[in-house]
Amino acid sequence: MAGMKLYGSESTHSLSFWYSFAAASPRLAPCPGRVCFDCAKFSRLRVLAMAAKRNPKRLKYSAPRFAKENELVYVEVDPSGTENWKLEPVIELLKQGAVGVIPTDTMYALVCHLRSQSAIERLRRIKNIEPSKPLSILCRSLRDIDTYTMGFPRGDGQGHANIFRAVKQCLPGPYTFILTASKELPKQCVRYGTTTAKYAGRKNVGVRMPDDAICQAILEKMDAPLISTSVKWPKENEWMIDPVVIADIYGAEGLDFVVDGGIRVADPSTVVDMTGPYPKIVRLGKGPKLHWMVTEDDNESAVTVDELIPSAT
Repeated sequence: MAGMKLYGSESTHSLSFWYSFAAASPRLAPCPGRVCFDCAKFSRLRVLAMAAKRNPKRLKYSAPRFAKENELVYVEVDPSGTENWKLEPVIELLKQGAVGVIPTDTMYALVCHLRSQSAIERLRRIKNIEPSKPLSILCRSLRDIDTYTMGFPRGDGQGHANIFRAVKQCLPGPYTFILTASKELPKQCVRYGTTTAKYAGRKNVGVRMPDDAICQAILEKMDAPLISTSVKWPKENEWMIDPVVIADIYGAEGLDFVVDGGIRVADPSTVVDMTGPYPKIVRLGKGPKLHWMVTEDDNESAVTVDELIPSAT
């Protein structure tokens, strides 16, 4: 199939064959040295016994574990979004619990399914991320943001401005907004990278709605947002922008797929903290500072809500 390759094998395989094989009914192939019982009754009893041991509290975020076959799926897609049909295998892999790399409107992101605990753990291992470090989520709509966070401040008479209308003007776009997480978000994603006592009780998460045709096409087919983190060189604090190099480096670390949308520019998103009285820019990146945002250098006490958001109601 054009534009799709499989790495990690000595021989060349057809992705269409691999994909149809993976979609077929799962059957265990005969294995030397393994005793197989051809008994339907025994199999049913075994499945029931395994199901009985599952903790009901873990079912909320349960997802099928991804069975990797030592192959990296590499998909080349036109950045304009005219070849989104090529993304179907990647979408299926994500739903099965795969960890891969996709383009965004800023740089490439390491992603996995939000409800797959095993995928989130594997994503952290691949990039060597500590449990306390931040993981953002990629959302397809404002409705997703409202589901997995407490939403944008809409005015409460306690210093929080109603800026929802202003935010809608810059989304989708190159911004990461730090919001208070809701109970729908897995605990593995909360506490935006802080372990200090002062902020230990805060449960915040960075949310993104990238303005990228490939990324949006993937998110539209998912039943939940994607866990996301930037792709950097393993031992250097520098972003990786070439998907071919990313596949070479992280493929050996257990990466399952790479979506090639072309080489990107090392320009990260602008991070805005929405949990305080004013939207404060934590990191200025590709997204420009808007009139309703403040920075560390601004005198917040001298700035009024009307000056920040003239059109707020």
